[in-house]
Amino acid sequence: MLLDRLTRLVPTRERLASNRWLRWLGPLLLDPQLWRWSREGVARGVSIGVFFGFLIPVAQIPLAVVSAIALRACVPAAVTSTFVTNPVTFAPVYYAAYRLGLWITADPAAAAEQPAAGASAVEPGLWQSLGEIGWPLFVGLTITATAAALCCHLTIHLAWHWLERRRRRPEAPGDEPGAGAAARPRTATGEPMTTTEDRQRHA
Repeated sequence: MLLDRLTRLVPTRERLASNRWLRWLGPLLLDPQLWRWSREGVARGVSIGVFFGFLIPVAQIPLAVVSAIALRACVPAAVTSTFVTNPVTFAPVYYAAYRLGLWITADPAAAAEQPAAGASAVEPGLWQSLGEIGWPLFVGLTITATAAALCCHLTIHLAWHWLERRRRRPEAPGDEPGAGAAARPRTATGEPMTTTEDRQRHA
């Protein structure tokens, strides 16, 4: 199932602690607070993972883990979110970021002089070419990573708040019997747990 495959992507404490790039973190990585799936922790973790996933092509997981520890974010959410860039999305994401950076850093004067040089112009060297590509790419990736991280943080907060409100919504008279109880926590036998309000209502 798809859910099982996604679950396998979520790292465990033991797997991260045994990683040679993260072993030096020691007890910091095993802090239980960094593995709680709370609203703020998950929002921070996903934002961190998406930020480094977009920003750099290497060392994404170590940087995400260190940042998650420093910002008290959910470590597994941060690590899993770095896979936003993968062999399938890498090329289109980086090309789009390069085009965005090129549009922002474009120099109209330089663009106007380029056709006038004609065939007499000397071909730029390798490092010059890399510099011309690298700066727009860096600008585009920085903007993309920052915008995506902020959007993820806000979206998770809004979605989490909406789900909590829906879970706590009392059963309306027109609802089907048991519809409100379907979202409540259940006992070991599978029956919805009753609250104080339920007992007072049926008294």
